[in-house]
Amino acid sequence: MKKEPFVNKEQLEKITKEYPTPFHLYDEKGIRDNVKALKEAFSWNKGYKEYFAVKATPNPYLIQILREYGCGCDCSSYTELLLSQSIGAVGEDIMFSSNDTPAEEFALADKLGAIINLDDITHIDFLEETIGRIPKTISCRYNPGGLFKISNDIMDNPGDAKYGLTTEQMFEAFRILKEKGAEEFGMHAFLASNTVTNDYYPTLAKLLFETAVKLQRETGAHIKFINLSGGIGIPYRPDQTPNDIKAIGEGVRKVYEEVLVPAGMGDVALYTELGRFMMGPYGCVVTRAIHEKHTHKEYVGVDACAANLMRPAMYGAYHHITVAGKEDAPCDHMYDITGSLCENNDKFAIDRMMPEIELGDLLVIHDTGAHGFSMGYNYNGRLRSAEILLCEDGSTQLIRRAETPEDYFATFDSFPIYETLKKNIEDAKK
Repeated sequence: MKKEPFVNKEQLEKITKEYPTPFHLYDEKGIRDNVKALKEAFSWNKGYKEYFAVKATPNPYLIQILREYGCGCDCSSYTELLLSQSIGAVGEDIMFSSNDTPAEEFALADKLGAIINLDDITHIDFLEETIGRIPKTISCRYNPGGLFKISNDIMDNPGDAKYGLTTEQMFEAFRILKEKGAEEFGMHAFLASNTVTNDYYPTLAKLLFETAVKLQRETGAHIKFINLSGGIGIPYRPDQTPNDIKAIGEGVRKVYEEVLVPAGMGDVALYTELGRFMMGPYGCVVTRAIHEKHTHKEYVGVDACAANLMRPAMYGAYHHITVAGKEDAPCDHMYDITGSLCENNDKFAIDRMMPEIELGDLLVIHDTGAHGFSMGYNYNGRLRSAEILLCEDGSTQLIRRAETPEDYFATFDSFPIYETLKKNIEDAKK
């Protein structure tokens, strides 16, 4: 089976004349169509808001597109808070969900007026000591423990995760926070990652809604919102069926009306913090075949590496690969597609049946729009690539330039060696 790239060979040949490979390419039309479908799916909930998970794709130009549709920012670090502030996301447009949080991050989140989502009951006192009070609106991350199942299928193991408060701690935390002056409360949970099933959100929602009813009844805390967080996945493999966001929204609506409305909680706003679902399918890595190797296996070396896309090396994650212009050619050659890092796991595909690849061919690595560029790193001194937006009218916009050796050495700028490094860079260009 095959996946259809959002860009064809003719377009790629034109783009690569202006921007050298490798680079990350994003599909503006796909991003816009997807966020509109999400908003429509949850339009039945008056207070619904999507807080895009900045960690997934921390590019202000892309997040600004989502902001046009009313999306906020889900932040988990100091720099993500600064990025969000820079595009005008302040106050309740920011959900700050972090763990093992330094004091200065809580302080900045409070300064920006963000909604703070606490990961642990001990953070109540830590937050109060840091900012001098408990905010009027506060949220807590919930971890019920055990295994999270849908029917008889185990989706994930929350009991083994480092995040969130236990059931007993949630009740205690709400009582303590209420005594300390909190007036509006939120709940948050992330119990499974990258689910490709329309049942995940409704199942999670039922668990959260039932817990919320008990919390409000037993603690007297007014629950203003319930955050379903992320977890809606994408079909990385061509034989997988995509999630139907309309069906997911309808499934959550049914549970909302079954559980919250009869409890007098029909005013509770629903929030989501999607990253992969929002951007994943609308990004790809474009790379070129530059070497071939015939030893114990057949290898094709490309000019991208795990520094550009870590997921296959880190998780053994599958990303489909299309050879531009050979979409309909028979997949009768078996390759490992490799990068140049001094690590044997620097492979984008292993024993992958593909069309015959010739040197100079352009390869499209699919579904890298989330947790792609953002997980990049500089091992071996490799530099992270540019990010380019394929605009709706077919034009392109550079939205992040490629790193340079000057960037790599920039943190030596207060040391004597820096002048030598700069001279070496200039000499190398001659």
